[in-house]
Amino acid sequence: MRFSENARRSLAGGSLLLVALVGGSELVSGCSSIIGGRPVASPGAGPTEPSFPTPRSTPPSATAAPAPGPSAAPSNPTNPAGAIPLPPDQNGYVFIETKSGVTRCQINKDTVGCEAPFTNSPLQDGEHANGVSINTGGKVQWVLGNLGAIPTVTIDYKTYAAQGWTIIANADGTRFTNDQTKHGMFVSVEKVNTF
Repeated sequence: MRFSENARRSLAGGSLLLVALVGGSELVSGCSSIIGGRPVASPGAGPTEPSFPTPRSTPPSATAAPAPGPSAAPSNPTNPAGAIPLPPDQNGYVFIETKSGVTRCQINKDTVGCEAPFTNSPLQDGEHANGVSINTGGKVQWVLGNLGAIPTVTIDYKTYAAQGWTIIANADGTRFTNDQTKHGMFVSVEKVNTF
């Protein structure tokens, strides 16, 4: 039997379509399978999430004598009187945890970022954001994330100074104010107010 050129093209196209449909369903079903177990990285497989020690230290008291030497001088002369200084780590970060243990924050000279189970946060990728940050210029960003195993200092309901930010903690929440620009935010699980 002899087929016209158009008939041969139609048959060839139909065969390709049939192969794509049958083969494609196998490919899709392969993508939807669930494999049990626990992934384990092999040596040399690339970087892993850093692991930091998580000491639960308390900040120095306001009446503690300053350490001798030039590092005892305040890094920001505009710190409010009586503010307890929180020294940064070698990378310029201060990590705190509120007295309640519900909110954790990282502070550097440019930004403050906090993580908490916020009850009224905006949606990010279909989920409620659990992180908020503000920079010295007042720009706010909500994120989904995890600060990881950061070495936090648990703060009490007092006033602190860290990297050019004044931190006022009380039972209602924690207020972060940049000492130069006066921008900042008040953070609690129920709300975040920026200014």
